[in-house]
Amino acid sequence: MTDSKNDTPDNAVTEIEAAVFRRLLKHLDERKDAQNIDLMNLAGFCRNCLSKWYVAEAEARGVQVDYDAARERVYGEPYADWKAKYQQEATAEQLEKFKESHKH
Repeated sequence: MTDSKNDTPDNAVTEIEAAVFRRLLKHLDERKDAQNIDLMNLAGFCRNCLSKWYVAEAEARGVQVDYDAARERVYGEPYADWKAKYQQEATAEQLEKFKESHKH
Protein backbone atom coordinates (compact mmCIF):
# COMPACT_ATOMS: atom_id res chain seq x y z
CA MET A 1 0.00 0.00 0.00
CA THR A 2 1.16 3.57 -0.63
CA ASP A 3 0.57 7.07 0.67
CA SER A 4 -1.90 8.50 -1.86
CA LYS A 5 -0.40 11.98 -1.63
CA ASN A 6 2.88 11.04 -3.24
CA ASP A 7 2.94 7.29 -3.83
CA THR A 8 5.43 6.69 -1.03
CA PRO A 9 5.08 3.17 0.40
CA ASP A 10 3.34 3.16 3.81
CA ASN A 11 6.33 1.58 5.53
CA ALA A 12 8.59 4.35 4.20
CA VAL A 13 6.10 6.97 5.44
CA THR A 14 6.14 5.35 8.88
CA GLU A 15 9.95 5.27 8.90
CA ILE A 16 10.12 8.92 7.83
CA GLU A 17 7.62 9.96 10.49
CA ALA A 18 9.56 8.04 13.15
CA ALA A 19 12.79 9.72 12.03
CA VAL A 20 11.11 13.14 12.21
CA PHE A 21 9.92 12.37 15.75
CA ARG A 22 13.45 11.36 16.78
CA ARG A 23 14.78 14.55 15.17
CA LEU A 24 12.22 16.64 17.07
CA LEU A 25 13.28 15.01 20.34
CA LYS A 26 16.94 15.65 19.51
CA HIS A 27 16.16 19.27 18.65
CA LEU A 28 14.29 19.77 21.93
CA ASP A 29 17.15 18.13 23.79
CA GLU A 30 19.57 20.58 22.19
CA ARG A 31 17.25 23.49 23.10
CA LYS A 32 16.80 23.02 26.80
CA ASP A 33 16.53 26.82 26.94
CA ALA A 34 13.13 26.44 25.25
CA GLN A 35 11.04 26.11 28.39
CA ASN A 36 7.82 24.11 28.34
CA ILE A 37 5.75 27.18 29.17
CA ASP A 38 7.28 28.98 26.18
CA LEU A 39 6.43 26.04 23.94
CA MET A 40 2.87 26.00 25.29
CA ASN A 41 2.47 29.74 24.79
CA LEU A 42 3.86 29.71 21.26
CA ALA A 43 2.83 26.34 19.87
CA GLY A 44 0.13 25.01 22.19
CA PHE A 45 2.12 21.90 23.16
CA CYS A 46 5.22 21.02 25.15
CA ARG A 47 7.43 18.08 26.08
CA ASN A 48 4.80 16.85 28.54
CA CYS A 49 2.18 16.91 25.79
CA LEU A 50 4.45 14.81 23.59
CA SER A 51 4.79 12.34 26.47
CA LYS A 52 1.01 12.13 26.88
CA TRP A 53 0.53 11.68 23.13
CA TYR A 54 3.14 8.90 23.19
CA VAL A 55 1.21 7.07 25.93
CA ALA A 56 -2.13 7.58 24.14
CA GLU A 57 -0.85 6.34 20.78
CA ALA A 58 0.76 3.30 22.43
CA GLU A 59 -2.51 2.49 24.20
CA ALA A 60 -4.44 2.91 20.93
CA ARG A 61 -2.24 0.13 19.58
CA GLY A 62 -2.72 -2.12 22.60
CA VAL A 63 0.68 -1.33 24.12
CA GLN A 64 0.94 -0.17 27.72
CA VAL A 65 3.50 2.60 28.23
CA ASP A 66 3.95 4.19 31.62
CA TYR A 67 3.74 8.00 31.58
CA ASP A 68 7.06 8.32 33.41
CA ALA A 69 8.71 6.04 30.84
CA ALA A 70 7.25 8.15 28.03
CA ARG A 71 8.55 11.31 29.71
CA GLU A 72 12.00 9.77 29.99
CA ARG A 73 11.85 8.96 26.26
CA VAL A 74 10.91 12.56 25.44
CA TYR A 75 13.22 14.28 27.95
CA GLY A 76 16.15 11.90 27.44
CA GLU A 77 16.42 11.33 31.20
CA PRO A 78 14.06 11.00 34.17
CA TYR A 79 11.78 14.03 34.27
CA ALA A 80 12.72 14.93 37.85
CA ASP A 81 16.39 15.08 36.84
CA TRP A 82 15.66 17.21 33.76
CA LYS A 83 13.42 19.52 35.76
CA ALA A 84 16.04 20.03 38.48
CA LYS A 85 18.75 20.83 35.93
CA TYR A 86 16.92 22.86 33.28
CA GLN A 87 13.44 24.04 34.25
CA GLN A 88 13.30 27.69 35.22
CA GLU A 89 10.61 29.36 37.29
CA ALA A 90 7.91 30.76 35.01
CA THR A 91 7.70 34.53 34.94
CA ALA A 92 4.49 36.40 35.73
CA GLU A 93 4.29 37.37 32.04
CA GLN A 94 4.63 33.73 30.90
CA LEU A 95 1.97 32.60 33.35
CA GLU A 96 -0.42 35.37 32.30
CA LYS A 97 0.04 34.52 28.63
CA PHE A 98 -0.59 30.86 29.43
CA LYS A 99 -3.79 31.68 31.36
CA GLU A 100 -5.04 33.86 28.51
CA SER A 101 -4.42 31.22 25.87
CA HIS A 102 -6.09 28.44 27.88
CA LYS A 103 -9.37 30.10 28.87
CA HIS A 104 -11.69 27.55 27.27
